[in-house]
Amino acid sequence: MMWGGGMHHGGMNRVSWSRNRYTKYGRTGVTGRGLLNILDDEELGRIYDHKVVMRFVPYAKPHIVRALISLVFMLLYTATLVAIPTLIQYAIDDIIVPGIKTGEVGALDLAFILFLTAALLNYVGNYFYLKHISLVSQRILYTLRTKMYDHLQKLSVPFFDQNEVGRVMSRVQNDVHQLQEFLPMVVRAMGDFLSLGGIIIMMLFMHYQLALITFTVIPILVLVMAIWQRYASSAFVRIRQAISIVNGQLQQNISGVRVVQSFNREELNRREFDQVNLNHLDANIRAARLAAALVPSVEILTALALSLVIFIGGTMVLEGSLGVGVLVAFVLFIQRFFDPIRSLTMDYPQFQRTMTAGTRIFELLDIEPEVVDSPKATELPTPIKGEILYEKVNFHYIEGTPVLKDINLHIKPGQTVALVGQTGAGKTSMVSLLSRFYNVIDGRITVDGYDLKDITHASLTHQLSMVQQEPFLFSATIADNIKYRHRDATHEQIERSAKAVGAHGFILRMEQGYNTMLQERGSNLSVGQRQLISFARAVLADPRIIILDEATANIDTYTEVLIQVALADLLKGRTAVVIAHRLSTIQNADIIVVMENGRIIDSGKHHELLERGGIYTRLYELNFQDPEDELPSFNVGSDQKQATT
Repeated sequence: MMWGGGMHHGGMNRVSWSRNRYTKYGRTGVTGRGLLNILDDEELGRIYDHKVVMRFVPYAKPHIVRALISLVFMLLYTATLVAIPTLIQYAIDDIIVPGIKTGEVGALDLAFILFLTAALLNYVGNYFYLKHISLVSQRILYTLRTKMYDHLQKLSVPFFDQNEVGRVMSRVQNDVHQLQEFLPMVVRAMGDFLSLGGIIIMMLFMHYQLALITFTVIPILVLVMAIWQRYASSAFVRIRQAISIVNGQLQQNISGVRVVQSFNREELNRREFDQVNLNHLDANIRAARLAAALVPSVEILTALALSLVIFIGGTMVLEGSLGVGVLVAFVLFIQRFFDPIRSLTMDYPQFQRTMTAGTRIFELLDIEPEVVDSPKATELPTPIKGEILYEKVNFHYIEGTPVLKDINLHIKPGQTVALVGQTGAGKTSMVSLLSRFYNVIDGRITVDGYDLKDITHASLTHQLSMVQQEPFLFSATIADNIKYRHRDATHEQIERSAKAVGAHGFILRMEQGYNTMLQERGSNLSVGQRQLISFARAVLADPRIIILDEATANIDTYTEVLIQVALADLLKGRTAVVIAHRLSTIQNADIIVVMENGRIIDSGKHHELLERGGIYTRLYELNFQDPEDELPSFNVGSDQKQATT
């Protein structure tokens, strides 16, 4: 059993958060005083969701002029489609047939010019319609992606505790991509409806009996669509669920590739991924079969309408009650009549997926951060003294399962306070509340007398730095990682910070020194080197309060010695809260706070706690079974002597 290690954000309690509560947009779990949204992949959007469409309006407003231009060209394109059969009817009945009787074909040049003009206008209308609507669509997607990214940066830690990275990425990537064809589809659908209306009017005007005969197939089409929709809905839900699972497993296995390889799990993981990938494939094949069954149904109805018109219209032509041009025009009109129907039919599932994607995107954008500045929040003075006070603090991740109970702790400016205790004692929750990753349930935490809820988060983080057990480095240069929060830091300041924590030497040995590019999460550095970089980043921030959350747990003894020596100077005049797995690193802390089951059960200096016995003594004995193996102690408090080796 590991002693002294803080339970990460509440430990296993986090895994069991409730997922059975549903809201309009998804499931929610309980945390703190409110509800925490859990992204839902089970809801299927409607073919038209007015709320979703209206939510897109603000994104489209800046591009309204270009969208209207696209609409005008779309109308021009649609008008030429409707006009061409009429021109053919005119050419046959008014030029060709009379010309056959009289032997004159002089008016054909006019028909040629009209056809050529219609074709050119059709091309111009189609080209500029597609050009402008594509530009509008891409710019809206750009704005939407940017807003989603900004929103994710602002969401509180509890949201990311509850939602898998793969599920979130699915919304940012797949759902936004799904919207790429939204505006073109909307404008195209408008064109299809207008084209359909124009064709119906022209057919009724030209010969209403043949038009009514053509329309007899429409009830059959409506019935086919109703049956098809019944089966298609479940297929689309299954696709969305499957891709979320694929993304989640892919992200998890890539991020944990070292664990995978160290446990030789490659083949087993491949089989597991192959199974979820097959489920995704099966879901897509089922949807493809349904889509494939729909289009031929429309083709059959088109052929049926053509057969009726040719049979009945041909009979009328033979009887002399119908012109040949009218019959030919009707044949062309029928093809054009079913073209928009065919297009709308094919767009139907896409519309539904788009509405679903829109619902999911705005569901994510509607999630409010739990930890936000109050409207009356003030700036924390600069610099602060660093006095910290926990007053009757209670906290839980799951309602009814307290993690911290009636915590009272006073940390004076410049003191180094160590938190120790068994795994799950609540140590990491203590510093997470101080960093304001979460809000306290009851009680309050103050810094220099200011309640954390009454000050801006930015002013707090400006004077507080945290070094975690697992250092996170970005795919950038070493220098950029050190000055991550202070982009205007000079190279001299960066070097000074690195020297302060003993990182300067190994950085200079890198091929390009401070300009060396780090691979993902700094994988081209050792764990100890990554931790030293994270320490340098904290030092550069020049914080008045520094939190070390088991910051030396995963590094070797030599690197720990370097850090302990650096800390002796770094923590002078600063307030420090240290969670340590190795008790040797905190023996000289000003106060050692012993925690158990979310409560503070004892506190004092190292020798005082040993004299009293109890949990701290047991922890100490477990750390040092053999006294000769004890690591050297280094000064980490405000009143220690010079470090010894």
